[in-house]
Amino acid sequence: MDQSALSPDVNRRACPSRLVLEHVTSRWGVLVLAALLERSYRFGELRRRIEGVSEKMLAQTLRTLERDGFVHRDALPAIPPRVDYSLTDLGREAAERVWGLARWTEQRLDAVLAARDAYDEDHAHS
Repeated sequence: MDQSALSPDVNRRACPSRLVLEHVTSRWGVLVLAALLERSYRFGELRRRIEGVSEKMLAQTLRTLERDGFVHRDALPAIPPRVDYSLTDLGREAAERVWGLARWTEQRLDAVLAARDAYDEDHAHS
């Protein structure tokens, strides 16, 4: 059967939705989408907002998210050149979903850390 005739199923190895899921749920993808939920940013501002991201990874993440239709790149005619990044409607929809998960991880961090400690204790003597 022709793979393209099948409806999207993220559990299928060849389903293109897997790659989109990877883009929006990668560490930098989530953080870029979340930051852009606040407002539009210039590249340097965004890099400062997302601590730890390299220039190369930020550029790659923005390019990928732009290609997928989540981020709009607006190159403004100015000297020096000014480029602003913002969310598209599709990007806002994705950002709200992944940001909900990110906030949940912050809120439940204590429970996760307690579970890790319990696991490590149980498996320390194995």
